[in-house]
Amino acid sequence: MAKISLKRAVTLPYLVLYGLGNIVGAGIYILIGEIAGISGYLSPLAFLAACIGVLFSALSYAELSSRYPKSAAEAYYLQQGFGIRWIADLSGFIIILSGLFSAAAVISGLYGYIKPFFDIGAFTTAVLAISLLTAIAIWGIKESVGIAALFTLIEVGGLLLIIFFGYEKIDFAKIEYQQFLPSSISDINLILLGSFLAFYAFIGFEDMVKLSEEVINPSKTMPRAIVITILLVTFLYIGVAFVAINTLDPHTLSQSKAPLALVYQQLQGDSHILNYIAIFAIVNGALVQIIMVSRMFYGMAKEGWLPILLATIHPKTQTPIVATILTGILLTILVYFLDLVSLAEVTSYGLLIVFLLINVALLRIKSHKKAPKEAFTVPKWIPIAAVFINTLFLGVKIMSHFQ
Repeated sequence: MAKISLKRAVTLPYLVLYGLGNIVGAGIYILIGEIAGISGYLSPLAFLAACIGVLFSALSYAELSSRYPKSAAEAYYLQQGFGIRWIADLSGFIIILSGLFSAAAVISGLYGYIKPFFDIGAFTTAVLAISLLTAIAIWGIKESVGIAALFTLIEVGGLLLIIFFGYEKIDFAKIEYQQFLPSSISDINLILLGSFLAFYAFIGFEDMVKLSEEVINPSKTMPRAIVITILLVTFLYIGVAFVAINTLDPHTLSQSKAPLALVYQQLQGDSHILNYIAIFAIVNGALVQIIMVSRMFYGMAKEGWLPILLATIHPKTQTPIVATILTGILLTILVYFLDLVSLAEVTSYGLLIVFLLINVALLRIKSHKKAPKEAFTVPKWIPIAAVFINTLFLGVKIMSHFQ
């Protein structure tokens, strides 16, 4: 009997849309206000600086995913780089927890948007949403990524609407363009401070590599998808930031709990459409995390680092059925029992540490192991720069708790 494996059905466009859906979540609809409060009219440059900071690690992920197209992703990369089992296991669990906490946090926010239409209670709403999304993830990788891609188009459409109406309404002749450029050391400092926060608006590219065993020609497709996704997200963020601070002043943006809805209301007189789009953003954010976590469980089980039962693949759907069901159950437990805010904060530290270790692992791999002919490779200074940047971000995050 032939061994059942995951189905290779994900093409470059679908992978890019999956990545966009993972990165451009509901968070940017709030984060833009906080960044405006820090960087003011320099916010577009703060997003650009964050992109540059993230791009180094993204390129390291691109090489590693091209060398080792494995669902276990970070855990496998660190095993190859350090050869120490507990480091690989720990990184895998951090990624799994970050995905679960992220999905639980967005699912918890769904009730507030659904309540005006029908009120069935917060937990019941969460359980129904998790059950439906788990079923979609089991249905098939082509089908689940296809649905995620559709939701992503709607989600990104909200940002494009803001850019479109913004550029239509803004009087470019009256803009004082010098205020968007740094004129002193203190301005550069404001850009950097804003970029530390904007960095989190780019998190999610790393989850793309968990689909490596389901991507067609992963050695070439995965690196291209990661780079394209980061660049598209950057253009979106800079465009939205430029429109936002030319529509409302940075202080007003920073005081709003729904800054982009306020911007859209200022431009069009009504913000209801962004509230509807937010529902798709929330659902999509949870779906891509369920897919990611289930693949991480599957990948680690396949390598023998978790119970082999989690590597079970459904013969018809060719999806990791046990790992996906477990993900749904754990997500339900998290939504019901745990304080997600404090746990997510702890996990964000873990992600930065994993990024740091991934880049060190790539340096070790490049020094000791020859890359396959078809693999995408980057020069050594890329992971070296990424180590420096991630150490800096980690230091700033730690210092922020003492201020």
